[in-house]
Amino acid sequence: MSPSIKDVAERAGVSVGTVSNVLNRPERVSESTRQTVLAAISELGFVRNSSAAQLRAGTSRSIGLIVLDMANPFFHYVAKGVEEVADELGYAVVLCDSDDQAAREDRYLQVLEEQRVRGVLITPIEVSSKRLDALRKRGTPTVLVDRHDPRVNCCSVAVDDVIGGQLAGNHLTELGHERITYFSGPLTLRQCSDRLQGLHHAVASAGLDPDSAIDVVEAPAMNARLAHEVARARFAEGDHTTAAFCANDLMALGVLRAALSAGRRVPRDLAIVGYDDIEFAADAAVPLTSISQPTQQIGRAAAQLLVEECDHPETHAHQQVMFKPELVVRESTTP
Repeated sequence: MSPSIKDVAERAGVSVGTVSNVLNRPERVSESTRQTVLAAISELGFVRNSSAAQLRAGTSRSIGLIVLDMANPFFHYVAKGVEEVADELGYAVVLCDSDDQAAREDRYLQVLEEQRVRGVLITPIEVSSKRLDALRKRGTPTVLVDRHDPRVNCCSVAVDDVIGGQLAGNHLTELGHERITYFSGPLTLRQCSDRLQGLHHAVASAGLDPDSAIDVVEAPAMNARLAHEVARARFAEGDHTTAAFCANDLMALGVLRAALSAGRRVPRDLAIVGYDDIEFAADAAVPLTSISQPTQQIGRAAAQLLVEECDHPETHAHQQVMFKPELVVRESTTP
C-alpha cells in the first residue's frame, strides 16, 4: 500500500498541514522543517497525488493531443513540438492515436474530458463532430492541428496545402510532364483535396487541361502499404504516366517501391514528388523530392495557442495560423 500524507506527517513529527505546505507552499515553512519532511518523503517513498490536488483546485496541468496516425513521422515531429512547449510551461501531454477511426476519436475525447485535461489539441477526422463541438461548448479550449476551417470557433494551426500542391505541380510541369497521377488518401480529408486543388492550378497555369492531364488514384488511407497496392495494380494495367504526386511521403515510398518492382526507372520513366519531407524521404532508395512542412513549428505554435487560452481565457483571441510549405528537390525528379 502506498504511503499517505498522514504517514509522512507521522514520520516527520509534524502536522498534515505542514506536509501540505512543504509540497505546495514551501515558502511558508522553515528550512529545517522542510528538510525533515523531505527526508520522511524520501524514506517512505511517498508520491504525491497531483491529480487529486488539481481536481480540488479546479485546474489541471495536463493537455490532450489526439493525432490521426502515430506511425506517420509527420505526427511524431508535431508531437515533439507540442511536448517541447508543454515542458517549458509546466504541462504534461496525454498522447492519443485515433488511427483515423471516428469511434476511437470519440472515445479519446470522452476519456480526456473525464480526466479533466486543461485543453485538447486535435487533428480531427472531421473538423466538426458532435463530441468535438460539445467539448468546445462546455468550455474546454481546443486547437485544430494540421486542419483549418474559419467556420469553427477555435484556434487552428495548419499549412497552406493548396500552395503545396501548386509547388509540386509547377515543378513537374516545368520538367515537361504533361500527365500526372495524383496518389491520394480519401479526398474527404481536406489536406488531400486542397493538395489536388493546388495541382489543378499549376497544371492549368502551364496551359494544360487538368481533366486530361491529371489522373487521381484514391487509396483508403495515407500509408505506404496501401499506396504500394494501388500503384502496383496501376502499373500492372500498363499505366504510362510520367509523373506521380503523392499526398504524403509514406504514399510516395509505396509508389516508389511499386515502380521499381515494375521495372520503372525513377526518375527517367517516372518522376515522384512526395509531401511532408519526413526524415525517410532523403534516405529512400531514390531520395524523394518532397513538399516540406515545418512540423515541429506546427506543434509548438498549436501548444502555445492552447496554453495561452487555458491560462488567459479572458484576453485570448482565436487565431488561424497558416504556414507556407517549401519544395525540396532530390533525385526522384532530377532530369
